Amino acid sequence: MYEAQTEEVIFARMMKSVSSSFDKREGAIIYDSCMPTAIEVMLLYAMADFFLKNTFGDTAERAWLIERAKERGLSPDLATYAKVKGSFTPGNLNIPIGTRFSYDDVNYAVTEKISDGVYFLLCETAGIVGNKPEGQIIPIDYVAGLQTASLSEVTVPGENEEATEVFRSRYFASFNSQAYGGNIADYREKVNKIQGVGGVKVYPVWQGGGTVRLAFMTTEYKVPSVDFISEVQTLVDPIPNQGKGLGVAPIGHIVTVLGVMDSQINIGLHLTFSTGTYDDYKTDVEAIIDTYFDELNKNWQSTQVAEIDNYSNTGLVVRISQIESRLLNIEGIVDIQHTTLNSVEENLILGVDELAVRGVIANG
Repeated sequence: MYEAQTEEVIFARMMKSVSSSFDKREGAIIYDSCMPTAIEVMLLYAMADFFLKNTFGDTAERAWLIERAKERGLSPDLATYAKVKGSFTPGNLNIPIGTRFSYDDVNYAVTEKISDGVYFLLCETAGIVGNKPEGQIIPIDYVAGLQTASLSEVTVPGENEEATEVFRSRYFASFNSQAYGGNIADYREKVNKIQGVGGVKVYPVWQGGGTVRLAFMTTEYKVPSVDFISEVQTLVDPIPNQGKGLGVAPIGHIVTVLGVMDSQINIGLHLTFSTGTYDDYKTDVEAIIDTYFDELNKNWQSTQVAEIDNYSNTGLVVRISQIESRLLNIEGIVDIQHTTLNSVEENLILGVDELAVRGVIANG
């Protein structure tokens, strides 16, 4: 706002206000007193601009946005630790709680035994760095008789600290809906705060009054594991005592928690290349498709939107135009036509609780 109030502008304005009958040349007392004053006034304008910018939620820097959001009872979500499932052989070997294992650049510690040879482990480093693919883990602590150890599943994904712009959006969203007493906004807010949950849809009066169905995906925009679904169910409305208000769901609400489902999409392409064959471009094509599907899945929750008297609910729309325009950005692909999704040459609308997953890509 005050960018134009530079040292030179302020100095010129000060000098203009002094009568020409006085000596205003460099070295004169008026010049030498006005110049340092102009610098200080410029710094005051810069300070005023800084505080004005950080007064409002849409322009505030992170530290000041956090202070502003405190007035709404909000604070950024902290980074969390990935919970994974490990498999060990021989199955009858007891792995002591606290035993540490390494996987690339992170370490995990055993926290709970699930069954013979299967344990939960917790990553020692917060963030998505702990969400490793299946693979071998190396014991840090000696375990007598251990033959093999592997990470078999990320049960609850770790999350990075909430990004500034995501937090800013949540701050503004707090003005648009009021979470109260088990309404849709209340379920959304509370379930999304559960570690590893990346989006949720709420279906009220699912099987009559007092019944609610929740469908959710992970923070990696994937189908949650059975163990994770069970954990969320227990946190929201534990099965042995459904409707009794022992979770975040209010008394009288019987909540059923389910995970989203993958919808495998087979894509038929007819590409023209400036040189080479499809095999030369296959990796790039698959990466482009995966990126597009990830972008779609990220917005899965937003396909359930508030209307005047209810919530409308649609599935994700996979658009041929998006696929074609993105593929044409690959150097060497000069034309594309007759693209099909699951053998049909038109956009594909997924089910309301389905995520887009790449199936078979065929060219020709």
